[in-house]
Amino acid sequence: MEAKFPHQVSASYSRDEKAVSEVLGVVMLLAMVITIMGGVWIFLNPYMSDFEDNTNWKSATGITERIDDRISVAGNSPNGTGFKNSMSLISTSVQTMKGIEYWTVAADLSTRDVIQVRHLNDSTIEISSYNERVSSVEIQNHETIQIIDVEDGEGEYRIRHDLSRQKWIMITAYDVQGNALHRHVDVILSGLKVTTSLGMGEHQMALINNAIIERFPNEPWTISTMPSLSFTHLANGDVRLAILLTDAHAVKSFGGAGKTSIEFVSLGPLNLFSGPAYNIHFSAHSELHPVVSPQYHETWLQDYYIHRSSATLTAYDGIAPFERASGADGFTVMTTSDVVHFEVDLQRVEVSS
Repeated sequence: MEAKFPHQVSASYSRDEKAVSEVLGVVMLLAMVITIMGGVWIFLNPYMSDFEDNTNWKSATGITERIDDRISVAGNSPNGTGFKNSMSLISTSVQTMKGIEYWTVAADLSTRDVIQVRHLNDSTIEISSYNERVSSVEIQNHETIQIIDVEDGEGEYRIRHDLSRQKWIMITAYDVQGNALHRHVDVILSGLKVTTSLGMGEHQMALINNAIIERFPNEPWTISTMPSLSFTHLANGDVRLAILLTDAHAVKSFGGAGKTSIEFVSLGPLNLFSGPAYNIHFSAHSELHPVVSPQYHETWLQDYYIHRSSATLTAYDGIAPFERASGADGFTVMTTSDVVHFEVDLQRVEVSS
């Protein structure tokens, strides 16, 4: 019989043990690498999510500002003219918000009478004339014009009409010589909403009447850009109040599919007021959310509150509350100047893809 030496058996076992040890080492190393990578991923995941959300938010902000700029340019163009732009809307959608804001603007156009117009219902208005100079009333909307003669009364007249108030309606009172005494305008404005998906929910930016109003998930709406309203002093000592209203609506929702061609077409700008005005009264109400209108009021009345708290209202020039100090009844102009130049324009833009 062939003899087996102990040292040969021991060497064979040693080689097997080394092989098993190497396999176990590799497995343990892989397990360690996987564990470390998993830990790194868990640690970095919130930062990666925040980075992606920040990228989407910046993209949506840029898109919103570009759309707002294009609306302003198209709004000044003649009726039926416009242009197209290509925008990347991979994670963003755009949709219309119909009838989202209501504005009322009124002013006397002469010092010979003080006039107020009030809507009793959709087809009846009441006009009060302090000096009873109203002879006729012109009522106009986006479709037609209606002229109604006023019979003599005791300074209050009720007039029936058949014009729609769905978009805008303008009421102008004239005296017997055909001079404009007063103008009252009601405007219903539409806007656009830019929506972007974030990790925690939807981020929304509303483009309403030149204003940009923003909302993050689980947070209230905040105004980043106010509507276009300016009060300035002229070189001759007079003051000027200018309001730019913008009605922009999308024909249909679009976005979320990469490059999108967007068309901006003007429906024609309208000049509602231009020249000296007296007893100015305007109001704005947003249907977007109850917190929006109070933010408008607070911003417009900041200077008024400062002067009121310091008892210097006698020298104040600027926007003031019409009746209640909160602005809930609207706004007027408080000034030491003899003349207020009042400019109100309405831009109308249609957006489509």
